[in-house]
Amino acid sequence: MGDVLAGIHATWEFESDALVIRFDRGNRAPRLFGVLRERRVPHEALASVTLSPGKRGTVVLHAVPRPGADPLMEAAAGQLSEACDPYRLVLPADRETLAEYYRDELRAVLGPGTAGAYADDPADGGDVTPADRFLVAPPQGPQSFKAYDGKASFDGQSEVSFRWSWTGASSEKWKAGDQFFHVRDLCGVEWRSPDVLDGHLRLVPRGGEPRATQPDHDPASVVFGLGYGPVHLSLPFAAAVLAAIRTSDRVPARTAAAPGAVAERIRHLGELHQAGLVTDEEFSAKKAELLAEL
Repeated sequence: MGDVLAGIHATWEFESDALVIRFDRGNRAPRLFGVLRERRVPHEALASVTLSPGKRGTVVLHAVPRPGADPLMEAAAGQLSEACDPYRLVLPADRETLAEYYRDELRAVLGPGTAGAYADDPADGGDVTPADRFLVAPPQGPQSFKAYDGKASFDGQSEVSFRWSWTGASSEKWKAGDQFFHVRDLCGVEWRSPDVLDGHLRLVPRGGEPRATQPDHDPASVVFGLGYGPVHLSLPFAAAVLAAIRTSDRVPARTAAAPGAVAERIRHLGELHQAGLVTDEEFSAKKAELLAEL
């Protein structure tokens, strides 16, 4: 199609095989939009497109992604507010006729055989087929944010690290030491919005080993609160890690950890041992685990 439809906080461009969403970065736009900047959504990633009345004299054009197609929406797990939904384009009500035209154009591309393509039609009862892989690109590059009990970092490819803060981390996390996870050792990410109580980002290791019930006691998680771990930083982080995990599922053979990284982790473990935060037995056992990674 190639046309452009400008709305409030975002612009949609209609390509022949995809919907390109470009976000505003103004003061009134959600901060998440400023981080995302632009997203290219292939038509095959969409389940439906609807048009409905909005608030205060607006209409909303809504492209709904298929389950499993977008790592950002998979990580969000339905917790985003309407204002932060990157698939909603808000338009003045006097542009409703134009919005109807583009809704119909997208529906024609999705085709009558697409499950849910006419989801705002009461006669539509089709099931939405989940995507078997991510079709929308995840946030790119290294990611990091400050949580209440530490700093979370992801190198953008293979390793996630949690470095604990002296003031916020629980004794369980200090005893475990700073954490480093290879994405091949993970099977999922659990994100809970910091806009509600008990927000956290929790990595799910493979193997199903027993974990602490509370995220603040689990060394595989960081917790949000008191202004830490905002949505616009923690959610793209979760989405990027989730996409890397899914990619690693398709790539065999794990490589050994870099000697320098292991040496740094042993050095930090020694500092915790000298400070009396880990016992002799805990120090020996953890050091053996780290050396085994080489």
